[in-house]
Amino acid sequence: MNEQLYRLAAFSTSPAGGNPAGVWLGEALPDAATMQRIAAEVGYSETAFVAPLDGTERHIRYYSPLREISFCGHATIAAGVVLGQTAGAGRYRLQTAVGEVPVEVFRDGEQWLAALTSVEPEQKAVPPRWLERVLEALDWRREELDPALPPMLAYAGAWHLVLAAGSAARLARLEYDVERLKALMEDAGLVTLQLVYREDELVFQARNPFPVGGVVEDPATGAAAAALGGYLRAAGLMPVPGELLIRQGEAMGRPSELRVGVPAAGGIRVSGAAVAL
Repeated sequence: MNEQLYRLAAFSTSPAGGNPAGVWLGEALPDAATMQRIAAEVGYSETAFVAPLDGTERHIRYYSPLREISFCGHATIAAGVVLGQTAGAGRYRLQTAVGEVPVEVFRDGEQWLAALTSVEPEQKAVPPRWLERVLEALDWRREELDPALPPMLAYAGAWHLVLAAGSAARLARLEYDVERLKALMEDAGLVTLQLVYREDELVFQARNPFPVGGVVEDPATGAAAAALGGYLRAAGLMPVPGELLIRQGEAMGRPSELRVGVPAAGGIRVSGAAVAL
């Protein structure tokens, strides 16, 4: 198989929505410098690099324009759809830097969809002083947060800070000090902030600053969606098993829908469509 680069929008049925991702397929993964160069040239928030191992098993690595990322949900959905289109529908085992992530790929009429199951989620308390510095960088005030959804560091392949706004209007106003927030996130080992507003018990609006990857805002963030599902389950803040709907990217003009299946135990399932750009 020759090397080939695909461009898709993940978590959307339209090229005008979703989060753009690059998907590179080849017989073996390039070296790190080459993958970083390709990701920077593509310019999307993530490019996934995929190479065969055995049967339906694949190596996969993720690069933003600035650095390698441990795990990326939207690029996994995009990669799954490319695998379905090039190798057939079914279940693929992706060997990521953080462990195995199974991906189911299927068709619904003419539309290709994929569903990933994350590694086991984790949560950590947020250091109070550090949280204050993040809120200052965002120009948010503590009293604007939703007290029913306390701030939490959440993981499902990558670490994110979950902050819940108390109103849709607060979430809609997103202006932040990019370099200041980037430095705080790098110190804490975070990939994005998962800024959410709980519209209904199982419906969330989300926005995701991603300055550590060279992106001001991500229009669809599957890894953060999985981390949110794990957090809500661990905190007893949703019925399980259950399914969340996360709407993201609307403020950017790239509407995205992420379906998050939360079982009683184990990894979190995140599913969505992907279409060619």
